Amino acid sequence: MISVVIPAFNEADAVGEAVRQIEEVLAEVEHEIVVVDDGSQDATADEARAAGARVIHHPHNLGYGAALKTGIKAATYDTIVITDADGTYPNDLIPLLVKEMAQGFNMVVGARQGSHFKGSGLKSPMRMMLKFLVEFTVGRKVPDVNSGFRAFSKSEIIPYFDHLCNTFSFTTSLTLAYMMTFKFVTYVHVPYYRRIGRTKVRLFHDTLRTLQYIVQAILYYNPLKLFLLLSALMLFGAALSFTLGAVFRLTSGFYLGIGGILMAVQVFCYGLLAELLRQILDKQ
Repeated sequence: MISVVIPAFNEADAVGEAVRQIEEVLAEVEHEIVVVDDGSQDATADEARAAGARVIHHPHNLGYGAALKTGIKAATYDTIVITDADGTYPNDLIPLLVKEMAQGFNMVVGARQGSHFKGSGLKSPMRMMLKFLVEFTVGRKVPDVNSGFRAFSKSEIIPYFDHLCNTFSFTTSLTLAYMMTFKFVTYVHVPYYRRIGRTKVRLFHDTLRTLQYIVQAILYYNPLKLFLLLSALMLFGAALSFTLGAVFRLTSGFYLGIGGILMAVQVFCYGLLAELLRQILDKQ
C-alpha cells in the first residue's frame, strides 16, 4: 500500500503523463496518487484529476515543502513516495525505493545521475558547497543532498514537520533531520531527465534559503558542531596572523593571532553552553 505525493505548480504540460506513468507502474499494488496543486494558474489540477489522481488545491502558492506537507498529511497509507510532476524523476523505479525501504531503512533517496542533473556551470559549485556543509553536519557521505525522489513512513516524518522547510529546501532539511536524529537513510542511483516546462527554482535565492536551513538544523540538532567550525576558522586565522607577523616582522600579526585564539576559546565556550541548553530542552 503506497501513497505517491506530487507537489505541482503550473505543471499542466507534464503532470498528467506523470500520473499515468505511476498508475501503470503500481497497477498491481494498492495505491493512491495525491497531487497537491499549489496555487497553479493553469490547468494542472484538471490534468491531474483526468489522469486519475486525487487533487488537493491550495488557493495560492505556498511553496514546494508546504505542498508536500499537505499531501503527506492527506495520504491514506503509511508508505509515502514523493516525486515531481515535471518528468525529471524515473517513476518506474518507485517499486525499487519501496523495496529498499523494506530492508529496514527509515528513508530511501534516489541519488540523481546524468548530464541533466549536473546542470549549468553555475549550479555545480553551489551544489558542491551545500553538499560539503551537509556532509560536515551529519558526518557521513551524502550522494544527493536535495533529491525530491524519496520513500519514507508517514508516521515517522510528521513529528519533524515543524522543523522542515516550506520551500525548495524541504528535502535538504529532511535529510539533515533524519541523519542528525540517527535514522537509517540509504541512497540508490537513479537517472535524472530533462524537465518539461520551465524550472521554478530561483538559484541564488533558494541556495541562500538552503544555507539558512542548514545552519538552523545544526543549531537545533547539534549546535556544538557549528561553534567548533567557527572556532577552527578563528584558530586558522590566528595561525595565519602569527605566520605573516613572523615573516614580515609585524607586531600587529602577533596581536591579531592572540586575539584570534582568545576569540576561538570564547566561541567554543558558547558552543558548550548551546549544547547544554539543547540537552535541557530535549528533557522537557
